[in-house]
Amino acid sequence: MKLRWSERSVNDLIAIQRYIAKDNPQTAKKWVAKLRQRAKSAADTALAGRIVPEFNQNDIREVFLGNYRIVYRVCDDGILVLTVFEGHQLLKL
Repeated sequence: MKLRWSERSVNDLIAIQRYIAKDNPQTAKKWVAKLRQRAKSAADTALAGRIVPEFNQNDIREVFLGNYRIVYRVCDDGILVLTVFEGHQLLKL
């Protein structure tokens, strides 16, 4: 299945990497790579992700990695990652 990233989700990853890199640049790179891999896995089993409770729509789902939420839209050919954020924050779309 195809994995696409919205402009917002790409900016989210950049912000996450910059934030973590303040303390440890190598850890930041590894963490963002793990987030990307988790999204790739979600693309292979798109409907296995949890329906996002804030929207309660079958096509808006999410998977988790640690405290991070990866929110995506299920499409015919894969998924579009909408946003990636630390789960203690409120979801804003």
